[in-house]
Amino acid sequence: MSADRAALQRALDRGEQEGGSVEFKERLTREIHLAEGRMESLAAQLRHRVLSGDGEATYVVGVTDDGGLAGINPELFSESMDVLSFLAEEAGAHIEDVQTWGIDATETSTRASTRNGNGGIVGVATIREGAVLETDSEHIVVGTAGHVDHGKSTLVGSLVTGQSDDGEGGTRGYLDVQPHEVQRGLSADLSYAVYGFDDDGPVHMDNPHRKSDRARIVEESDRLVSFVDTVGHEPWLRTTIRGLVGQKLDYGLLTVAADDGPTRTTREHLGILLATELPTIVAITKTDMVDEARAMEVEREVEQLLREVGKTPLRVERHGVEVAIEEVDTNVVPILMTSAVTMEGLDALDTMFEQLPKTTADSGEFRMYIDRSYSVTGVGPVASGTINSGEVEAGDELLLGPMPDGEFREVEVRSIEMHYHRVDEAKAGRIVGIALKGVREADIERGMVLVPPEAEPNAVWEFDAEVMVLNHPTNIGTGYEPVVHLETMSETAIFEPEGGRLLPGDKGTTSVRFKFRPYLVEEGQRFVFREGQSKGVGTVTDVTSVE
Repeated sequence: MSADRAALQRALDRGEQEGGSVEFKERLTREIHLAEGRMESLAAQLRHRVLSGDGEATYVVGVTDDGGLAGINPELFSESMDVLSFLAEEAGAHIEDVQTWGIDATETSTRASTRNGNGGIVGVATIREGAVLETDSEHIVVGTAGHVDHGKSTLVGSLVTGQSDDGEGGTRGYLDVQPHEVQRGLSADLSYAVYGFDDDGPVHMDNPHRKSDRARIVEESDRLVSFVDTVGHEPWLRTTIRGLVGQKLDYGLLTVAADDGPTRTTREHLGILLATELPTIVAITKTDMVDEARAMEVEREVEQLLREVGKTPLRVERHGVEVAIEEVDTNVVPILMTSAVTMEGLDALDTMFEQLPKTTADSGEFRMYIDRSYSVTGVGPVASGTINSGEVEAGDELLLGPMPDGEFREVEVRSIEMHYHRVDEAKAGRIVGIALKGVREADIERGMVLVPPEAEPNAVWEFDAEVMVLNHPTNIGTGYEPVVHLETMSETAIFEPEGGRLLPGDKGTTSVRFKFRPYLVEEGQRFVFREGQSKGVGTVTDVTSVE
């Protein structure tokens, strides 16, 4: 058996024993194994296995009673995991981890081959004593922005690990998620990171590449801080806008390198942060690379930039961290000096992130705009995003959509995961992955929304908006087609401004019609629009639902 099946082989070698912690199951079905009488018996069996293993049991699914490889198809395996999760809950335990392997027909036992014929999936589920983590603790989400090579990812990497950088951007590697990003040293998509705080201070990550380490942070911390690390390179500005507009952020963190100073991209990102009314902190990075005079010069340039857009800069070094925590809002922007190499300023950021109040509300009915979707073997399609409002629990019935035809589809929440830790429920502001039943992963698109049935959502093709043109080479007229970034959607739309045109710096009203498909849009939502070097911001004032 190959090395990547080591966990499976260990479980098979240990085998089922009276008084042991390993259990073999070929499959588990709702109809048979959750039937009255059978469910109680199986929950008691699971409890016995957990106690025998000093709080941990191993269930091997897709094997015969004697440990022969059987393999079951993905749908049956998914159902088996649902049933096992329910049994674990009944026994006061939870599934902590599942590993799966594909088995072809030549590897299956004679009995299994006769039954299945084509192999399938074999999985090892680790079950631990205790309920799944509850997420009642306060949790803030911070969106980072800044020019390429201004140290965003490196700063965040040092914050979440508590480790100083090697001067070569080593801690940045904790956030780069694509092979070409690691190779080039550039981030090309949104990355996520988390650290936390308990009574003794920061709870850092030992190895952010391990899913289990992120789960440990969630489990041990009284307060969590999640970072949505965006993209600094100009060609990927669209992705940065998606990160800042499409997430339920509490604060923005803008980085400006001391050796470079504010750039055009810095101004772009600052404009997006402030236009979306996000309380923002500016970190001047790489202070170890310049002398004090240069660092002070860049600080003055940042102060001037903030004053130009009507904001009040607050120097943390002069006024103190506590004052910055009290004063930061949509008008007051704290500025502090940092270095991921010397760790200058990171203690101040720790203090701020530990004490800053949450700005997004938990109230209201559940709503989550989808930012990503993917499929997990044995689990099925997963929709990922930041919860906008309300809360969601495993087993909830929801509506997903709108589909291209404007309809919403009924789905069920199979399970919820937050930073690789399975949770029973999640509230507004949490970045989660929600496994869904009743839909294919191919049918889930970015910009769709998950809402409860009682929300009675209506798809929207067209809406009216108040807009402000931040930059345009000439004027915006009827038929102008920018990309509108609203929540997680990025869609081409057609503008028809009142009066026929809008000039740079103008504020006015316009109708906005999506060009290719409808979305869920509501009054009061803010958005950014962009086309080439033209940019602006707007607020939805009225919507026209699909007839």
